[in-house]
Amino acid sequence: MADESVDHRFASDNYAGAHEEVLAAMAAANRGYAVSYGEDEWTARFGEVARRHFGEQCEAYPVFNGTGANVVALQALLPKWGGVICAEGAHIATDEGGAPERVAAVKLLTIPTSDGKLTPELVDTEAWGFGDEHRAQPAAVSLTQATEVGTVYRPAELRALADHAHELGMRVHVDGARLANAAARLGTSLRELTTDVGVDVVSLGATKNGGVCAEAVVVVNPAGAPGVKYLRKMDGQLASKMRFLSAQLTALYEGDLWLRAARHANDMADRLASGLATVPGVRITHPTEANGVFAMLPRSVASEVRKRFSFYDWDRRTGEVRFMCSFATTAEDVDRLLDAIGRAARL
Repeated sequence: MADESVDHRFASDNYAGAHEEVLAAMAAANRGYAVSYGEDEWTARFGEVARRHFGEQCEAYPVFNGTGANVVALQALLPKWGGVICAEGAHIATDEGGAPERVAAVKLLTIPTSDGKLTPELVDTEAWGFGDEHRAQPAAVSLTQATEVGTVYRPAELRALADHAHELGMRVHVDGARLANAAARLGTSLRELTTDVGVDVVSLGATKNGGVCAEAVVVVNPAGAPGVKYLRKMDGQLASKMRFLSAQLTALYEGDLWLRAARHANDMADRLASGLATVPGVRITHPTEANGVFAMLPRSVASEVRKRFSFYDWDRRTGEVRFMCSFATTAEDVDRLLDAIGRAARL
């Protein structure tokens, strides 16, 4: 059981509750009866919202969680003999219990990166063996936006990767659990980071940005990822009362709630990073481009601060830690954490 005397708000953006506007939308959907399995007005409305963001050609499928979204998306993109090229630290490789390999039955071809981001040159280190029956065939590239270390792909970087992948006959998937944070940081639309740069399928995040239990598989290129309608059911991701998933997604993406929530989380991360940069012995290890702050803390400082605040040990060997901010993080929250770190550093 979690220690209730410890403040858990910096451990993960999943620790935050739901945004009140999302809860209000779910409450509004909880009136009367509605046809099940997505044949309802809320799901139809979310489909319209998704098309406004990603283009009239796109198809949107609400699912329960990010792992489910990634598994369904990768299954749709790949043949049974296909492999997925991804960063070594990608969520699909490190935090999904082997689901992409065990459930989707795809081979992950991982590549070490210094900043969480792939490049065409890095992709080429695993994009080989085409036609070789002894090797899983590289068939897709999966990118995490924002990355697991909080860095953000620019549109030009995404375009270069997508063009290169397509030239090699591969499709492109974006794990967009924090896509909203990337768009907020860059000042772009969601389309500019997906459809316009050649992405084929997006796992669209909601839970980390104020949702309760909702993500979506957005098929930007239906010809390149067939069968999502059937795979969603096979993978246990088809909600019978789908109106409650769709109501959350619509609440976030119909207006600007997704952007407001992500921008606030990013701003709080900026505030935290700026404060940490002034603490003796503390070093920021990655650019703070989304809502996560990665830093090296002296072990004595980390141990002392952990008595009051929870956060992740990102690399126990080196002492690198991760702090996450969310739509619910306040400036006062950040300042209390900074005060605790500063006091510990002076002990």
